[in-house]
Amino acid sequence: MSPSKEKHIISSWNWLSRRRFRGSERERERMEKDIVEEEFLNVEVELQVVREQIKLLLDRQVKLYERQSELQTLLEECDKNNNNNNNDKEKKDCSAAPSSSLSIDNWSGKFEWDSRADDIRFNVFGIPTYRENQREAGFGVTRAFDCRESVSLELKGTNRRDVKCNQILNAVMSGRDVLVIMAAGGGKSLCYQLPAILRNGVALVVSPLLSLIQDQEAHCCSQWGHDFRPDYKNLTILKTQFPNIPLIALTATATKKVQTDLTLMLRIPKCIKFVSTVNRPNLFYVVREKSSIGKVAIDEIADFIQGTYLNNESGIVYCFSRKECEQVAKELRLKGILADYYHAEIDATSRERVHKRWSSNKLQVIVATVSILLFVFILFLQLIRFVIHHSLSKSMETYYQESGRAGRDGLPSDCVLYFRPGDVPRQSSMVFYENYGLQNLYGIVRYCQSKRECRRSDFFRHFAEPLRDCNGMCDNCAYERDLKEADVTCHANILVSLLREMQENDQRVTLLQLVDKVKFNHKELGSKLKREDIEQLIIQLILDHVLKEEFQHTAYATNAYVTLGPLWKQIVEGKKMSDMCTEPVKTSTGNISSLFSNRQWKKMVKLEICSGEKSKTGNRKAAKHTSSLSGLEFKLDELRNDLSSIHGGIFPHAVLSTQQISMLSSQKPTSIEQLEKIIGKLKSEKYGGRILEQIQTYEESAQHTDEHNEGEVDDNRAKKRLKTKKTLVVVDSSGDEH
Repeated sequence: MSPSKEKHIISSWNWLSRRRFRGSERERERMEKDIVEEEFLNVEVELQVVREQIKLLLDRQVKLYERQSELQTLLEECDKNNNNNNNDKEKKDCSAAPSSSLSIDNWSGKFEWDSRADDIRFNVFGIPTYRENQREAGFGVTRAFDCRESVSLELKGTNRRDVKCNQILNAVMSGRDVLVIMAAGGGKSLCYQLPAILRNGVALVVSPLLSLIQDQEAHCCSQWGHDFRPDYKNLTILKTQFPNIPLIALTATATKKVQTDLTLMLRIPKCIKFVSTVNRPNLFYVVREKSSIGKVAIDEIADFIQGTYLNNESGIVYCFSRKECEQVAKELRLKGILADYYHAEIDATSRERVHKRWSSNKLQVIVATVSILLFVFILFLQLIRFVIHHSLSKSMETYYQESGRAGRDGLPSDCVLYFRPGDVPRQSSMVFYENYGLQNLYGIVRYCQSKRECRRSDFFRHFAEPLRDCNGMCDNCAYERDLKEADVTCHANILVSLLREMQENDQRVTLLQLVDKVKFNHKELGSKLKREDIEQLIIQLILDHVLKEEFQHTAYATNAYVTLGPLWKQIVEGKKMSDMCTEPVKTSTGNISSLFSNRQWKKMVKLEICSGEKSKTGNRKAAKHTSSLSGLEFKLDELRNDLSSIHGGIFPHAVLSTQQISMLSSQKPTSIEQLEKIIGKLKSEKYGGRILEQIQTYEESAQHTDEHNEGEVDDNRAKKRLKTKKTLVVVDSSGDEH
């Protein structure tokens, strides 16, 4: 062998050796990364268990602090009594059970401003009674917290449904700082409007515009909020400059972390907190399967609106993008629905046109992006009967607030979310850079994927409330579904294998592309599941950390790709962690920790598939939509629209609320005095003459119609008698023959 040939062989051998070495090195590095990722996830799961146990301990600590404060209060009262009276009888009284004088302030009691507040509430605002915070029964006591003493107060004899604005009013009028967490429609506005009139001086109201829609007023202050606004840090100066002036912060939703942020930032650590339930019992929550064909999805939305709301009740349709807003509004108009779009790019003229049409009841539906529904529409939202999400929200909290714009008047309303697993990457590519963005998004995705659990359960868990029965006010509780569990272990293995192969070749794939590959390359399996089912499976595997999303920026967009997650090996090996025993055990240091003492493995991957549904007999209490307006109600509705235009273009419901129209229709007042008892003095002075005239005209017309109808009935009866009267026949019975 020549030296040159030998050298070439040695060189080739070295090249092959280096290539094999590099290949094995890459494989080893990949395996090491997989091992690290799997351990990382296990640590993450264990940390979650630890955090839950810490939460339990912290809750227990809070209760102990509460009891400690109560006992401290009693001791201080005893010392005070002892200092004033040193006789044995008073010492004996001190050791007895605490009297009512030692109880926490009763904000439902009698106060000197009660009669004046009632007069202004009814005669100025036209509100007959304080609006109940939530119309529900048996859901526990409403929590009021006295932060001054860290004592949890229970308003004795008062259920959550009974917490009314007067309790908050009394706390503010007593000079206390107040934090109010009250669901939409609970009456937050009156909580600061009444004190502003009753108290001397000037009331400063800080009410953001877009942020009011996105974050509900006070929520904007918290750094934990979705869109933290640095400007709100400057609000700390209020308590510095005016320490003796009461401050009230109001929001529809706030976790405990947000509540803490608020009290610290606003410098109201001694505030009274009124925390109501997040449950809105008049809202019927539904998740519907969204067609992958855009026009079909819009047609389904149009059919729902036209088939459910025959009186053209108002509603909102939320969309993901401006382009979708315009397209959905256009298609709804083609279907005969009065709809228009609203987003950040419309010009001032178009914006004003939409405002006027909406306020004058010439629009039934506003189609908007979730971030641009302006403050002007909020003033009219008490008439919203339905909120439809054409696209997925970015979190449970966001969806709760957006859907909560329906039914603010307490009447039954619908909250419908059209969901398709293929829509998840659109939203994830927008939120992945936010703190907890993907975690929050996957929470609402689980909500949509669920076909068995009550929809409200996710809300209760998110806001740390006990789980409760929704009384048939969601699709999962109202309908019996024909659900079957399909064994999709083979499909899951194929998905993992495809992604492994692509990852080894440095290729990327989106969710929809991955579905295409399964349907094309594995037709024998693709025929067993619909395309939507495979999309659902991929999302389920992402939620279970078997797969994961990765994101890549381009010059025009951010793309979401599906890749292997930290638990992919458990699918390949035919096992998936399904449960862990987390009994607390003692460590060598004597501290309580949570260790995994056992792991249970589940070999099959299952997917729930719905093949049909039907209403549960005798159990469905879905939203009962308003029946057709009576004749007088219809006339009064027309009148309030006319009056709203005459009086400066105010909103019709500011003239007469829906409830007031209903009361006027049933009671039919004939004098200003009777009218004042229904709508108050101020509205009676402004609109009383026209209202009474309309009622009188309708009654006279109805009486004339009744008399006319009665006359027609009498005539018809007479004609019928004549028509049915038989001709008299005389029969000669003499027997004579001719």
